[in-house]
Order: sequence, then C-alpha cells, then structure tokens
Amino acid sequence: MTDRAEPGIPFVGLHAHSVAGSIFDGLGFPNEHMDFAYENGMDALALTDHGNMNGLSHQVLHAKKMMEEGKDFKPIFGMEAYFIPSISKWREEYERVKAEKKTKKNDEQVSGTTVEDEGASKRAVKSVLNRRRHLVLLVQNQKGLENLFQLVSNSYKPENFYRYPRVDYEMLETYSEGIIAASACLGGVYAGNYWENREEGDEAVLGAMRETTRNMVSIFGDRWYGELQWNNIPEQHELNEYVIKMHEEFDIPLISTADSHYPNRDAWKDRELYKRLGWLGRGRPEWANDSELPISVEEVGYELYPKNGDEMWDSYKKYSSQVGVEYDDDIVRNSMVETFFIAHSRIDTFMPDTTVRLPDFVVPKDVTEAQALRKMCFEGLRSLGKQDNVEYTDRLNMELNVIDDRGFSKYFLTMKAIADRANEIMLTGPGRGSAAGSLVAYALNITQVDPLKYGLLFSRFLRSDAKDYPDIDYDVAEPMFLKEKLVEAWGDTTVVPISNWNTLQLRSLVKDISKLYEIPFTEVNKVTGKMLSEATPLAKKDHGITAGVYNPTFEEVKRYSKTLQDFLTKYPKVASHIDVLYGQVRSCSRHAGGVVIADNLDRYMPLINSKGVRQTPWSEGQNVRHLEPMGFIKFDILGLSTLRMIEGAISHILKRHKGVEEPTFDDIKEFYNEHLHPDTIDLNNQNVYKNIFHKGMWAGVFQFTEEGAQDFCQRAQPTSIIDLAAITSIYRPGPLSAGVDKSYVKAKENPRDISYIHPIVKEHTKETYGFLIFQEQIAMLAHKLGKDVSLDEGNLLRKVLTKKGTGKGARAKKKIYDKFIAGCEEKGIKTHLATELWQTFEYFSGYGFNKSHAVSYCFLSYQCAWLLNYYPAEWVAAFLDKEPETRKEKAINIAKSLHFEIEGLNINTSGKVWEISGDGKTLVQPLSSCKGIGDAAMEQIIGNRPYEAIEDFIFNEDIVYSKVNKRVLDILIRSGTLDKLIDDRFTGAKHFWSAVAVDRPRNQKKLDENIQTYAPEGDFNDEEKIEYLVSLTGVFPMERVITGEVLRKLQELRIPPLGEYDPDLLISWFIPRKIIPKKTKKGKDYWIVECIDDTSTTTRVRCWGVDPKRDKIHLNHPYMAKLDYSPDWGFSTRAVGRTFKMLG
Repeated sequence: MTDRAEPGIPFVGLHAHSVAGSIFDGLGFPNEHMDFAYENGMDALALTDHGNMNGLSHQVLHAKKMMEEGKDFKPIFGMEAYFIPSISKWREEYERVKAEKKTKKNDEQVSGTTVEDEGASKRAVKSVLNRRRHLVLLVQNQKGLENLFQLVSNSYKPENFYRYPRVDYEMLETYSEGIIAASACLGGVYAGNYWENREEGDEAVLGAMRETTRNMVSIFGDRWYGELQWNNIPEQHELNEYVIKMHEEFDIPLISTADSHYPNRDAWKDRELYKRLGWLGRGRPEWANDSELPISVEEVGYELYPKNGDEMWDSYKKYSSQVGVEYDDDIVRNSMVETFFIAHSRIDTFMPDTTVRLPDFVVPKDVTEAQALRKMCFEGLRSLGKQDNVEYTDRLNMELNVIDDRGFSKYFLTMKAIADRANEIMLTGPGRGSAAGSLVAYALNITQVDPLKYGLLFSRFLRSDAKDYPDIDYDVAEPMFLKEKLVEAWGDTTVVPISNWNTLQLRSLVKDISKLYEIPFTEVNKVTGKMLSEATPLAKKDHGITAGVYNPTFEEVKRYSKTLQDFLTKYPKVASHIDVLYGQVRSCSRHAGGVVIADNLDRYMPLINSKGVRQTPWSEGQNVRHLEPMGFIKFDILGLSTLRMIEGAISHILKRHKGVEEPTFDDIKEFYNEHLHPDTIDLNNQNVYKNIFHKGMWAGVFQFTEEGAQDFCQRAQPTSIIDLAAITSIYRPGPLSAGVDKSYVKAKENPRDISYIHPIVKEHTKETYGFLIFQEQIAMLAHKLGKDVSLDEGNLLRKVLTKKGTGKGARAKKKIYDKFIAGCEEKGIKTHLATELWQTFEYFSGYGFNKSHAVSYCFLSYQCAWLLNYYPAEWVAAFLDKEPETRKEKAINIAKSLHFEIEGLNINTSGKVWEISGDGKTLVQPLSSCKGIGDAAMEQIIGNRPYEAIEDFIFNEDIVYSKVNKRVLDILIRSGTLDKLIDDRFTGAKHFWSAVAVDRPRNQKKLDENIQTYAPEGDFNDEEKIEYLVSLTGVFPMERVITGEVLRKLQELRIPPLGEYDPDLLISWFIPRKIIPKKTKKGKDYWIVECIDDTSTTTRVRCWGVDPKRDKIHLNHPYMAKLDYSPDWGFSTRAVGRTFKMLG
C-alpha cells in the first residue's frame, strides 16, 4: 500500500494470530500484521496467539522500529488461552482415561508447539484428554503483563498440560489483575456452553452461559467481554445471539473481532496450504483430507486479515445477510467502537520492562557486584602467581574498569558460577571465541589461556564504547549433564534453555507443496536433487569463493538453478506459495547450548515447555536477537566431543599406567592439570610436532580431521602453537580462495626473503611470516602506527574496513584512516607505503581470523597430539569410543592404519567402552557398540564374568534375566559376541543361535534337546554374517571381504577407493552392498548399486543397460571398475559385465 486507509468506524483488532505463536494456523510474523494494520488505517493491534506469547518479542521490537519511523502505532499484548473450568477435576478424569487406555506418554504431551485443530476446537470436544476452550486475555499494564507471563508459564507445567497448555478459574483468579478477558470464537468459553448443550435447547445453553458469565464477572468484573465475530458459519450467528443475550441480561460489554490469522487480504490461500502442511505426518484432521485448496475466499467462509472498522461493518452486513440473521445495528456498531475505547482508554501505552535480569545469588552479601568481581579476580591472579606483576595488575584493573563502567560485573560473576560448577564435574575447554582475550576470564578460571602471554586483546572481546553484552561461548564435555546440575542447584525457573524456532526451507516446501498439488514425485525429486548443485558454484563465483563449503541462500538458489526456475515456471502456484511460506515457522527445538539464567524467570517471560523441559519463548542466535533486547542474556554452554575423548584417554592412562582401577573425575582432573593444562603442558615439545603434525598421524586430532587441513599442515610443518593457530585460521574458504596457504608456506620456508616497512610492522607480523592472519594484528598495527588511534578504534576498524559510501561505518573508517596515515608519516613511513599498508588491511579484513579463538582451539589440537604421541593406545581407544556411529567404521580403519589390531565383540573381554589389551597393541570392541543392548544388560554381563560355556551364561543364578532377555541373547549371538562359547556340541553359529536364543531353554534338559533338534542348521553363511555385523554393530567387516594382500596390490597400482574417486584416473575399487533394480521411463532395466570401501563412504553407482538374466554382481565382494561421474547422476557405468572386475 502507498496511502493509508481512513476508515470511518473506529476499530482496533483485539484478536489476532501470527506464525510466531500459532504455528500452522496463523501466517506471517507479527511485524507483517502490524504493518498491514497501520496501512489499513488502524493505530493499534493486539496479538493473541494460541496458548503462548512467543510473538511478543517480535511485537516489541517492531513497535520500537515503527516509533523510530514516526508511525503512531500501539502494540497490545495478549494471548488466546486454552481454558477449562477446573484443572484438578480434568486431571482426575485424564488419569482415569489414560489408565483405561493404557496410553503411553509421548513427546507430544509436553511440546513447545501446539498445532491448533481449527475444526476440533469449534465443536463439542468429546475426548477428556483434549478438552479445552479458547479465552482471549489482553494486558492493561506492566502488572497485567507479568500476571499473563505467570499464567502462560504455569499452563505449561506438566500437571496442566496434555497436548495443550491449560488455565482454569483458580489460576485466572490468582493472576487476573491488569488483564481484560473476552469469550473468543466458535472454540471459546461461551461456544463450549453452546456446543455441549445445544441438543437440549435454548435454556440449557443459556443456563450454562449464565454460569460462565457469573464466574468470569466474579474474577474480571467489568473487564469481562462477550465477543462477536462475523462469517458465513450459521453456528457463529447462533452463538452471537446467545452472547448478545448475556449482554442484555448481565450488562456485560460486547466487542467484535476480526480474529485475524494472516497479514493481508491476499494471503488466505497460502494460509489454507500452510494449515495442510502442518498436518502432514500428524494424523490429519478430517478437514485436511481434501488436498484441493478452496478456489475462492468465499468458499472458505470468512476473511481473517487485520480489518479496519469499515471492513468489519461490511463483513457484518454481508455475512448476516447470507445467513439470514438480523441484528440491532447499534449493538453491533457499539461492539466495534468498544474495541477502540479498550485499546486507548483501558489499556496503557507501555512497553515491557526490559531491565537486564541476572541472578542475585552470584553476588555475596554486603558487597556490590563490582566489589565482588574485583576481589575474585585478584584472588585468581594471586593463585596464578601474577599478583606482583605490574603488567598483569594494570591489565586486570583496565578490564575491570571497563566491565564496571558497562555494568557487566554480574554477568562475569554468573559466568564464574557456571564455570565453577562445570570444573567440579567435567573437563572444560581452554577457551572459545574472543573471550580468551580477557584476563578477567582467565583469572576467574572461565578460560585457561593466558592472554598476555599470547598477545590476545581484551578490546577484541569487549570494547569500552560498544553497547552489546559480552558473549562467552563455554565449551564443556557434557553440556546436558551440566545444565541438569545447574537446574538442580538453582531451579528450573532460574536456568532456562533457549528455544530455536525452525522454519520451512526450500527443499521441503518444493516437496510438500508439490505433493498437495499431486505433481509427480520423479519430477519433484529431479528438482530437489539438482538445484543446490546447480546454484552453489555460481553463487560461490558471485562471491569470489573458489574453495571450501558454501551454502547458497534461498534467493541464490532461485536465481542460479535452471532446473528450479523451469519447474516454478511450469507450476506457478508452487512458486507463489514458496515465496510466501519460506521462512514460516515449522517447529520448536532447543538451542545447542544457550540458556538464560536469572531469578524467577517465569515472572518476567512466558515460559513454554518442549519435551518436558522449560524453555524460553524467544530466540537468540546468529540470525535472531530477541532475548537481549528484552533484557535476557544468553549463556552458551556448548558440548565438545574432544573434551570427552581427552577424559576417556586419561581414564585409560590412569588404569593402565597409574594403577587406578576406577578413576574418578578428580583423578582425571589431577592428571589434566599436571600434564595437559595450558599453563603446564610443554608447547615447544618438537617431538609432538614432528611425530603428529609433520608425519600426519591424525587419529581424532581436533581441527585436523579433514584431508585438506591435514595436507596443509604437513606442508606448513608447524613448530609452535602460533603456527598451528595460523594454519587453522588460513584453512577457511576465503584465505584458501586467495591462495594464502601457498604464500604462507613459501614465506615460512624462506623467512629471510620477508621485508618489513617498519619495526612495528615486524613486531606484530613476524610470528605469521609477514602475513596479516589475525584480526588482532590489524587492530594493533592501527593502534601502534596511527596517531592517537585507541585499541577500541583498532578493533572497530575490522568491522568498518569494508564499509563504503557516507554512512556511519564509512565515516568511522575515514576518521581512523586519516589518523593512521598521519601517524605513519610521523613515524617515518612514506605516504604511499602507509596507503599500501592500509590497502593490505582492507584486503585481509575479508578473511582475517580471531586470534583468541584460534590460539585457544589450537591448545586442544596440541593436547590431542600430545596424548596420541605419548599414549597412542589410550588415545585411539578414546577416539573410537567417542566417534559417532556414522564415522565409526572410518575411525576403525584409522586405528588399523596406526598398526592396532581390532578384536571383535567378546562376551568375556568387551566392556562398556573400547578396551586395550595388556600389550597395548589390540583394541577390544565394546558391548555398547551392539545396537539394542542397554546399560542394564551390560552391567549384568560384565558383573558376572567370566563364562566358559554357554551354560555359565544362560543358567547363571546371579544374572537378572529380565535385563538379559531373549532379545539381548539374539543380538549377542548374531553379532558374534558369544562366538567364544560355541563348542563342539554345535555344528555352527546358526545351530547355536536356534538352540540358545530362538528356542530359549530354561534348563539343561531343554538345552540338550535343542542341541539335538537344531543340529542340521549348521552355520550362518558369509552373507548372513556380514549383514548381521553391519545391522547390529554398524561396522562393515572389511577384513572378511578384502584381504590385506589385495589392498596392498591396489595401493601399489595407486587405484583409490571409490570414496576418494580421481576424475582423471576414473578407475576405483569398492564393495557392492545392495542392488536396487530400476526401470527407465522407456521400461529399460538399470541397477542402482550401493557400495562401500575402506573410507567408510557409502556411494551409489547407476548401472545402465543391464540384462538381469546375464549380468551378475556378487554382493560383499571387492570389485574395481571404470566409472563416469556427473553432478546430475553421480557415479554411473554401462556394460557391467565388462566394466566390473571382481578382485581376489
């Protein structure tokens, strides 16, 4: 719209839904609704999402933006609650029904998102489990907002929740102050009285509505409103007439509402589609079974956009005429005008209190937070032996002054409280991000890296002139365990995980919308399979990226994928829906590590639950910042599997070399502090660099798991922690695209060829051989060379170097540039050389990296390398134990390449983790690698060893067989775990399996009978053995399929596995695992052959023109073949009989 509408009837929408809180029901974020309402002539709008206030942060932030733009628009905060009269009575019925049905609890019972079943809510609800009615609640002031927050938070408690959060009369009475309530829609409280009593006649309906009215008036007084709505549903008009009777009998005021669900007149069809998408895979309601979308909005029966007063009047006249119901025009008009009165006379104009909230309990009594922080920091400095070092005390005072001036002392105290608890129970990371540049963090033991020793800058972490709160990312071994402990200690309304709102993405939208429009799957699959491969290289080229991974944006995929463009041109309806629905909310999940910590959070935000865990209603992340502007600070507690590997390795070391049978965490921490802590480990141990980083022993070495990084590291030959930091900083798409890796290696090999234009430049770039690798180097050079350029300005420079034009950033850049050139000239640097250095700043600013982060993370890399160098068996065992199942097979191959033997599953030697043989040369696969064997079964097996015969295992008085049941026996036998117990009474493993597991004997007599009965079954064949191992342990037994001799021959001939396909050579080897017969559109046969190799990569090869009667491929046998490759089809070949050659 260009001109604002000027309606004649004053009206404000007091009932509206958005995608932020009414998922798969409302469409469009609150800002879209607010902008349309403003252009449509309204000066206020309420947001009343279903059962939550997830959209409130959107409301607040956009209202502030509108205010800055000079738009007079009032946000009204509210919710459409799910109401039942008595939760305690409902809970009794609920428990009875659940017991009768023996219904298992599932995740749907406690979820952060509820999908509103529009049809079900607008009729009599028969199921006790789903019983609820709608109730509109609007806040009048800050007190009302806090009360509504508490209502939401309480409604999500487990005792009030089953599929929907609920409130009742008792809760409303407790938290009614400052809240206006209305009877809502055809799913509302009055509607509930109507649906449940309509068959018994008018008096039954009116009697129930009178009781509801008395109850609501007793709680809200004159803040209780009857709500009228206008559509072509006959029952709505019957309900309207009953509501008007309540108005006449009880003198309750009336309002009319638009009950808007999408942000403009034209979005109705997108909303209809969005609703259907929400029920895909959820057990669709009756209304969603019709895949055909309505042709017109008239077919829907109502228009649910933010209408102005004149449009409301037109709807009233139109729909009442269609249904044939006459109303008193004055009553209806007054109900519309009343909304304007409520909005501007009964509801305050206010914004939520956004005071920053952090816990008070972290501040000791009788001191201020600044005093407490200063005391703790200097105590920490004393424990480090630095209390008399002026450089350290001056730096600490400077940092504390900045923190105090910015009001961040309590943040650091909270972070210290988290770190103190973490350090008691698990290993924590040396540091992450720019926080490692803080001496305060180091003194508080939040980080472990001395920032002065490695030239790390506090101003890179926290500038004195910046406005944002600090952001310390904190790495720990077990983040979920730590969060549980923090919740136990501080409470679940003090420590609250942050929600992530997942959105609809392009691939899923193309598939789901096409499915609803019945577009052939093969056509759809072709598009989704090709669009990224088409768009990615062109998007990378557009950005000047030649190396590394790049994920094109939504717009870039549409712009660069020809296949997608053709598809959307052919199906324009799909295209229009995608443009609207992309980015709409799909589901709620949990932030990987983020939590909010403050006292009584349920009073200051409307908490929700997801899968039994309290969560924030608003998000904070890379693309969304809704918590800090609302006064809530995110603490990132992140899991790092490398820390778990280090713990596991130390545990093995203590068992094997220190005589500690069951190491405790205190034992592990003592070893870590003595040998691996950044303050104690010898970082100049050249044996570690030579044996690991130079020779290329990469088993689980942090940051060096990719072949590209490994290759670069071996070329660069690092000899210090700064070398490692430089290598990991360069190994990123930007620097690699610019060829910095090659230039860096060349400079490192020939340091005498490097020239420096000034001693200060040499001082700050010598460690990186004249290159600007770290952002801190640019900041320091600007500070040291420029005239009166502060460190804060130096750090600001990295953000503004790329700014052009006349904006704020460009002006700041010009100011620093002038001071930099002037300072260089004063120091004897010629102007053209100073200008060239500035241009170098600009060039490197695009990919300069954070030194604090790089150095901290390279401590982890070095710790891994140290353990691998001095305790290889212990490290590799820990590596195998912590690698995920998807990479387990590759990890086993790495272990073998380091000359370790792998012992398969063994009932007498396999433990819960990978174990090490006495000579340190063999690693024993754990019972935990068997799918389907839980901790309880493992405890029974391990606790009652050894077993010399099968009788010792299946007739053992000390084993609880409810834990080691028939299913566990089946898994143990088919996985080969019990092979050592197969004696000469059995003709093979299949005979053993049938006699022991399939026909489970309860006594010796039955076992003896089974041995005779099943003797003819003999052994499993090779195919069965391989299949069982793969399906039950996730590990393909490569050594059973391809011999070492064959592998050596392939290596001599330099024939790579398929996972390392060389497009110049074309020939590679692989092992076919599965053949999937297919037919082309013309009916010709082809096969898709799933293959594996010793890189543990599963690859599909299309074999065209096969003759099923003549061609033969033997599964689980090694082959080599000449294969073609294309981005469209992947690997393919023709004439299988000639191109596939079996090996061995």
